[in-house]
Amino acid sequence: MKFFVPLFFLVASAFAQTAKHAFTFEDMMKLKRVEEPVPSPDGKWVVFAATDVDLEANTKISHLWVVPAKGGESKRLSQTANHEERPRFSPDGKRLIWTSMATDPTQIWMCDFDSTAGTLSGQPHQVTNISTGADSAIWSPDGKNIVFVSEIYPDCKDDACNKQRDDELKKSKVKAKIFTRLFYRHWTSFTEFKRSHLFVQSVEAPVAGAENQNAAGTAATTAKDLTPGDHDVPPFNLGGQDMYAISPDGQELAYTSNIDEVEATSTNDEIFVVPMAGGTAKKISTSAGADETPLYSPDGKYLIWRSQARAGFEADKWRLFLYDRQSGKTRDLTEKFERSVGGFAWRADSQTIFFTAEDHGEEPIYGFSLPDNHASEVIRLHGDDLALTKEAVFFTRMSIAAPNEIARFDLEEYDNASGHGQDVVTAQAVTHVNDELLSQIGMEPLEPFTFKGANDEEVQGFMVKPPGFDANKKYPLKFLLHGGPQGAWGDSWTYRWNAELFAAMGNYVVVMINFHGSTGYGQKFCDSISGDWGGKPYVDLMKGLDYVEKTYPFIDKNREAALGASYGGYMANWLLGHTNRFKCIVSHDGMFNAESSFGTTEELWFPNWEFKGPPWKNRELYRKWSPHEYAANFKTPTLVVHGQLDYRLDVSNGFDLFTTLQVLKVPSKMLYFPDEGHWVLKPQNSRLWYKTVNDWVDQWCR
Repeated sequence: MKFFVPLFFLVASAFAQTAKHAFTFEDMMKLKRVEEPVPSPDGKWVVFAATDVDLEANTKISHLWVVPAKGGESKRLSQTANHEERPRFSPDGKRLIWTSMATDPTQIWMCDFDSTAGTLSGQPHQVTNISTGADSAIWSPDGKNIVFVSEIYPDCKDDACNKQRDDELKKSKVKAKIFTRLFYRHWTSFTEFKRSHLFVQSVEAPVAGAENQNAAGTAATTAKDLTPGDHDVPPFNLGGQDMYAISPDGQELAYTSNIDEVEATSTNDEIFVVPMAGGTAKKISTSAGADETPLYSPDGKYLIWRSQARAGFEADKWRLFLYDRQSGKTRDLTEKFERSVGGFAWRADSQTIFFTAEDHGEEPIYGFSLPDNHASEVIRLHGDDLALTKEAVFFTRMSIAAPNEIARFDLEEYDNASGHGQDVVTAQAVTHVNDELLSQIGMEPLEPFTFKGANDEEVQGFMVKPPGFDANKKYPLKFLLHGGPQGAWGDSWTYRWNAELFAAMGNYVVVMINFHGSTGYGQKFCDSISGDWGGKPYVDLMKGLDYVEKTYPFIDKNREAALGASYGGYMANWLLGHTNRFKCIVSHDGMFNAESSFGTTEELWFPNWEFKGPPWKNRELYRKWSPHEYAANFKTPTLVVHGQLDYRLDVSNGFDLFTTLQVLKVPSKMLYFPDEGHWVLKPQNSRLWYKTVNDWVDQWCR
């Protein structure tokens, strides 16, 4: 009998494995995209937003969900068809606000919350009606007001002026634009020189009546601009932790803003505080680099925020600063901590801060004790979006084989752990929204390896094998090049460059190298790429490829493709001029001409740092590392991908590269998206992207 049970499980496991199918693009689009956890103040529930993709309708719609805080079945909070996101509980837990697309532009909506049943109670209603839209709301501690973000014209004195300006712009038959300063466009859109401002408003619905009607005939807004002026509050960001917070006594607002004269050349975000009643803002940060995401301690004694020391360097080490509100003194809590701080959150006792930080392809959670002045690793996984109750720490976690789900660990377990060392707590799953679908898909785990790279220094790489892998077979290779360049591959999920999908589409081994310049290996390693774009990273990639070819006999070194986007696209272009070992290359949104890219990008601090100034001051460095200078060597068949709305790396780079390849008669193809930016985000565009990219690789490597 003692042999029967293991044998049964072996047979069952083998059957389950054979019943699984290879990962497909359609599978990926069926997965729900879970956002940050929002625990209720009483610790009973967690509300979150999750996005559903409708591939045929070409839409992505977010809905609100709720789940018991200790795990269980997740259920929709509301059955509306509206796009709803960013839920936030009132301090007493009796109400919930969120951003809704029930109107255009978005507004903040609210409803009562029944904590006994975990449901909305009563009829949801619209709270804001500002003509420029409302988003990203937070509650005041007394639950009487909300603070939200809206983009307005800084020279307008009221909402009627903003509405008139927007209406004139929409109705005008002239679409020409006139610029008198930089940052006229950013990321994927022209700025129109509007500014993000923070507004405060009562959560009571506007009173109906003639005295409360504006010229347009709609209920007049009661919102008050707390951050007037010609500056963004908060600055542009790609998501993550809020860049503003309200003090526990409700008297003060802390926020992030960049007030430098030329924002296009500056990373100098600063922390300001202003009375909630309105008044003159006071700058409290002093770093020459960026200071962002202020957060008050629950007892109100401190503010913490992330800070960078060096001006103009967006990838500098993120330190965690503590500001004593009484003395006005600031200190670096992470002076002895070698990694960059990610998201963070206070414990209710105001004595412990939990934060995340990238490390060797993971993003563990760390705990910092103020009394001990010491940070230690709490649990090793890929975590983010920390949120605390008195009993637990909630967070999102992902891996190479699964997108975000919400998990937690208990603070009692943390307190009882001796020494607070690595993995002192256990992650407990809270949501399981994608488990059923993922259980039907066969995926191989992420396998790390290390080798000696440039300067004989240790470099880490990762491998993903195709489903149903057989070590006795030979497999073609997809060699992925990450962007940034201060970025990293790791045990994390992405919908845009999904390693599991690349492995499954055509049965390829996927290899990813975290070359010099990658994050998660210390600041010295990260700094080493600046001014050396085609140097050490190229050496690392070639040595890494040599290593896997020598170490893993199942890799067919005669069928290898290199693929990259952003800096990875730059490196793909660099490979074109420096090696012929790949059967084909995919270059997505990559820099081709370094000099011309300076004049067509928007965030000028980036080339200023990476190439040590503008081209007219350091032309030789631009030319040294510019792929177009080596076009005479181009021979490898190349697919070029670029989006018209990419203002980080202008589409002219893609056209320039494709034209060069065609003139040289190098086999080439271009995939052009008139409606995408630096990322391909629309579902059907994404499907075309994956098909075109993988068909190109198959054409040359199968």
